Amino acid sequence: MTAPITQDVLTIPRKMPASDKANLIGLTRDQLRSALIDAGTPEKQAKMRVGQIWTWLYHWGLRDFTGMTNLSKELRQTLADRFSIEIPEVVTRQISSDGTRKYLVRIAGGHEVEVVYIPETDRGTLCISSQVGCTLTCSFCHTGTQKLVRNLTAGEIVGQVMLARDDLDEWPVQGEPNREGRLISNVVLMGMGEPLYNFENVRVGLRVIMDNEGIALGRRRITLSTSGVVPEIARTANEIGCLLAVSFHATTDEVRDQLVPINKKWNIATLLDALRAYPGLTNSERITFEYVMLQGVNDSKEDAYRLVELIRGIPAKINLIPFNEWPGAPYKRSSGNRIHAFADIIHDAGYASPIRTPRGEDIMAACGQLKSATEKTRKVRA
Repeated sequence: MTAPITQDVLTIPRKMPASDKANLIGLTRDQLRSALIDAGTPEKQAKMRVGQIWTWLYHWGLRDFTGMTNLSKELRQTLADRFSIEIPEVVTRQISSDGTRKYLVRIAGGHEVEVVYIPETDRGTLCISSQVGCTLTCSFCHTGTQKLVRNLTAGEIVGQVMLARDDLDEWPVQGEPNREGRLISNVVLMGMGEPLYNFENVRVGLRVIMDNEGIALGRRRITLSTSGVVPEIARTANEIGCLLAVSFHATTDEVRDQLVPINKKWNIATLLDALRAYPGLTNSERITFEYVMLQGVNDSKEDAYRLVELIRGIPAKINLIPFNEWPGAPYKRSSGNRIHAFADIIHDAGYASPIRTPRGEDIMAACGQLKSATEKTRKVRA
């Protein structure tokens, strides 16, 4: 018998209270240092104070200045008077029968985004969002049916990781031995939005998440997924350094124009040229090609052979994604036999071709299903 879906609805104000204090979450170390100096910290002490505060915020997960016991009471009071420690608020949490958790998260302005945690045997992956809505209108993606509202700030990007660690009770506890393993071992920017259309905030947010004295997720534990914003691809390698995934989904421009409209701006050949030139590309740091399997659209044997030829010479793996259907979707999922035949052709050509197991479908948390329905409700209320 299938385990029931559980949903916790947290009661919070309809609009988040505005604060005139500067939020420390999401600031770079240099920005935090400047803020402390402006608040009266002597320049000679500022670097040390940054390190102390950083550890409290991102290693211990502390949200109260009074608990920063290695700072003087005077400094703690100054911090409390001048700054805040704020992360997005969880409105609802749903837990799938397979253990997947989906959070509806409220950010400044009353907008909502969705965050998904996927537990697996050897890892725990957190899928975070970079925008409220999306500009790309990919025809197979439920998220793409919600128009872009705004970019997330660096603090809102970091805050998604922090709120999930809160819910999973993953922060270390002082005086207790370190826990073995991590519940959140990987982060993927595959939630709502196109990360490379919010490059600056994504860069800052990921640098905070990767910092060794805080959340400390290594760059090879973070994957950024783009639909093909070509001018920002090299910058991703040089300025962020995380792994790259590409929403590819088609082997001809005619089909990709329909599935991923950004292809009309940067077509397959232009995108592949940028990927071949991706700095630091090696067999140990391959590009992941995401390929959603759509019945009768992109799943033929001819498509598989074309895909192999297109990516030849690029260290890569191809994630085959059974289409996750949503109400009103214009496509159907390819059959299991068709998906496995497609995978075999790619595998025989020497590329890894894992077939992604759909997770969280019963709570609309699977790949391509994320969409905050409450955004429409919010607009109606307004």
